[in-house]
Amino acid sequence: MSRRTLLNLILVALFASLPVLASVLDAPHLVGLATRFAIYGIAAASLDLVMGYGAMHSFGHAAFFGLGGYVVGVLAFHASMGLPLLGWTGTQAALLAWPLALACCGLLGLIVGYLSLRTSGVQFIMITLAFGQMVYYLLTSLPLYGGDDGMPLDQPNALPGVDLADPVQRYYLCAGLLLACLALWHRVVNSRFGYVLQGLRQSERRSVSLGVSALRYRLTAFTLSATGTGLAGILWANHALFISPDMASWHKSGELMAMVILGGVGTLVGPVLGAMAYLGLEELLGRWTEHWMLFFGPLLLVVVLFGRRGIHGLLTGPAPRRKVVAPHDAPRGAALKEVAP
Repeated sequence: MSRRTLLNLILVALFASLPVLASVLDAPHLVGLATRFAIYGIAAASLDLVMGYGAMHSFGHAAFFGLGGYVVGVLAFHASMGLPLLGWTGTQAALLAWPLALACCGLLGLIVGYLSLRTSGVQFIMITLAFGQMVYYLLTSLPLYGGDDGMPLDQPNALPGVDLADPVQRYYLCAGLLLACLALWHRVVNSRFGYVLQGLRQSERRSVSLGVSALRYRLTAFTLSATGTGLAGILWANHALFISPDMASWHKSGELMAMVILGGVGTLVGPVLGAMAYLGLEELLGRWTEHWMLFFGPLLLVVVLFGRRGIHGLLTGPAPRRKVVAPHDAPRGAALKEVAP
């Protein structure tokens, strides 16, 4: 059994047994902390899909996190207050609110990606940051929903078969969705689509010469990533029972990028480890001092300088060098494949 497989099994066992461990230790707050691990793990893994495999360093992904939370929060607010919203009084039903929120995040991701992907490098980073700040200031300009102060939610959404008001059931739902997202992203990056995306990361000119439409593949990946990040925002709104513009701020985007870098770029499981390390250190050091970032900053710097694959690389060892190529006799537009040197 490889160390990578062993690490995955340990993580699954840890997430499955954590509520039992919290009960044995008489520490119910661990369930809430683990729920945060799962939620931010979804957001970080979704960001890694474009950052690690597509070399698209988005600094505005918090916009999708905030939008997902606000859509379900606004619909719940109108349902509880009985106020009309575009001729509709909103809903508390998760089966209605969540798909609508995911659709809104996907649509925003499609628009932002279509405009941003016409640039690259620093320009791409700045454009995604600008779009993220646009969403942030839009949310602050909504006094009906709390403006700068945000808005509390009366209760979580109603999901058949799951009581989201119960911390343990809510945790298992978030953990299950985390595993489902990781399985989906793993399937995506190991498909023909994923190989083409990685080929564009390594050499866009060579991939385009084979007939690959760079914009189409990257835009699809960006939209999928935005939808996954929006799912994390939906879960956070139901966990915290509070939404605020800070969910879409550039600080939140920076936190997500820090989680990806700390855990390991281009590993999918690594960002989950990064989210656990980031939030765990915040919880631990935050009890000691409010200036915990003074200690976290040097740690992140050390990881960037000496641990290129982050925590995941330290635990699994060096990965075999692989490259994405096309067969020598492949016709124009043929699928790329991944081979070892």
